[in-house]
Amino acid sequence: MRHSTIRLEHEGRGHRGVQAFAPGRVNLIGEHTDYNDGLCLPFAIARGVTVRAMHLETSEQIEAHALDLGEEDSFALGQQGGPSDAPEGWRRFVRGAASELQRAGVELRPCRMEFSGDLPSEAGLSSSAALSISLCLALCAVAGAEAPERVDLARLCSRIENEWCGAQTGLLDQLASLCGQEGHAVRIDMVGPRLRPVSFELDGHVLATLDSGAPRSLAESGYNERREECRAACERLGVDSLRQAEGSVATALPDPLDRRVRHVLSENARVDGAVGALAAGDLHELGRLLDASHASLRDDYEVSVPEVERTVDECKRAGALGARIMGGGFGGSVLALFAPGTELPERAIRVEPGPPARLL
Repeated sequence: MRHSTIRLEHEGRGHRGVQAFAPGRVNLIGEHTDYNDGLCLPFAIARGVTVRAMHLETSEQIEAHALDLGEEDSFALGQQGGPSDAPEGWRRFVRGAASELQRAGVELRPCRMEFSGDLPSEAGLSSSAALSISLCLALCAVAGAEAPERVDLARLCSRIENEWCGAQTGLLDQLASLCGQEGHAVRIDMVGPRLRPVSFELDGHVLATLDSGAPRSLAESGYNERREECRAACERLGVDSLRQAEGSVATALPDPLDRRVRHVLSENARVDGAVGALAAGDLHELGRLLDASHASLRDDYEVSVPEVERTVDECKRAGALGARIMGGGFGGSVLALFAPGTELPERAIRVEPGPPARLL
């Protein structure tokens, strides 16, 4: 997949205003592998975050309005502060986006921004990455500046989450939102990263997400703890990332490090198993891999909670071929695959691959 620059139509748009949209994502399989230089298989979805921005001729400020929350923020350009003193919540994303773009050499212009979305927050659909990306695209467009190349922009938005919001995420969410394709998942090898579109034909089967009802916050959950455990395992094994680990050697690690490594290595294998199942049209095998992924996330990586387990059971009782926790874990949503004609649980939301982040 070629990592093209996001091209903007600048002429006159700063005065009329711009709109940027970034989708959320569903990761078909490959959880907690991205920050371990592993493999994953996400796709962008139709839901996401839209930012509208208009240049302010008589101001030196950025004004931001979170329409869904009825909240606002404003700060002078160049005076947004840093991660240590930024206001809590969504305001950190706005100030982080402005700061990181300026650090990357983008000359921002004063503007008024309004944003809203149809992604439920803390549901494992990557609303935070969608917000970061749409903010950055809108700020670049209203300034008449070219946005960074897609992989570079993914890294920049990851820094917003890591350094400004305290969530030590990898690049999976940002790359899926920026590089998705309609009708395709994206196989991402985080070494590089290298991206390859994977045709996504479900032959009448349905993928759906169900919110478990257990909200999560990556910055406040065990997500960062899992990353630290992976680093500790790497140090003991003498490798730079768990992608380089050998399963036979990892079994000698103390608990729970041995199980953390086992999950990452087995999940990498399941990603390529899912690519093969899609190519062969073997949806029952894909369902089996989803179940195996969930068991590994629950038992070896320990990121499930009772609400998630009840939701997985609900999906299986409804006839799901496979179901698993998705996202960072510790709550959020469950992804399930249903055969044609299956009556979905009442709160299930169908998902399918959509287009990537873009200007509207």
